[in-house]
Amino acid sequence: MPTDEPGPRGGSDGVRVECPRCPAPVAEVGDGRWSCPDHGVVVPLWRPVAASYDAFAAHLLRVGSFPTYLPWPLGPGWSVSDFAAVVSGDPDDPSTRATMACVAGTSQLDGPVDVMVVSEEPGTGFGARVAGLATPDQPDRIDPGHEVGDGPAPVRVRVDQYPVGLWPVSVSTTPGEWDRSVLAGEAGGRWLWLVLRPASAILLLRDDWILRDISATGPQLVALPFGGPAPSW
Repeated sequence: MPTDEPGPRGGSDGVRVECPRCPAPVAEVGDGRWSCPDHGVVVPLWRPVAASYDAFAAHLLRVGSFPTYLPWPLGPGWSVSDFAAVVSGDPDDPSTRATMACVAGTSQLDGPVDVMVVSEEPGTGFGARVAGLATPDQPDRIDPGHEVGDGPAPVRVRVDQYPVGLWPVSVSTTPGEWDRSVLAGEAGGRWLWLVLRPASAILLLRDDWILRDISATGPQLVALPFGGPAPSW
């Protein structure tokens, strides 16, 4: 693959290629396959160097019919600050395994806020990485855990007009446990993760939140604002 920068992380379309389960650089090993030094051959994660309309259009083209969810509508002053996708590089099997999109803005109580939404096929491990659950003590953590589905869902959002229950996922054994809140549930047969920073931003979910598959937005996509610092994950 031609690159804009040295090493396997750069892409000719301004996209970095990483392991979906850790930040380690990956190397292309032929036939559209990529290898991580820690996790072996993986379906690669494609992440833009900077969030922009053109990069987002390329992201939607890459993921095909796989949903990319955003809180909708975006409030005044909020923008899309990051997005990514786990998509096979195999030309014979270009399947999408996960997507992530982040919006950034401010709230009166929390100041700067990041809201990251991940949709992924079970077993991908990308949501656990974004949520900060994959740690040296739990390097193989790939799913939300036993909390999901335990009792009534304390949080509900609407995904394309359908109610979806979300359960808190404990981050008490991870570094920086107070810097984020993590919730997870199931939508369309896939894991749905919400990661909110700071942790207190979970109170925003008291409102009637709607998550929309932005790939079906059509002409409104032109007005979607981009910018702001990308979150760390």
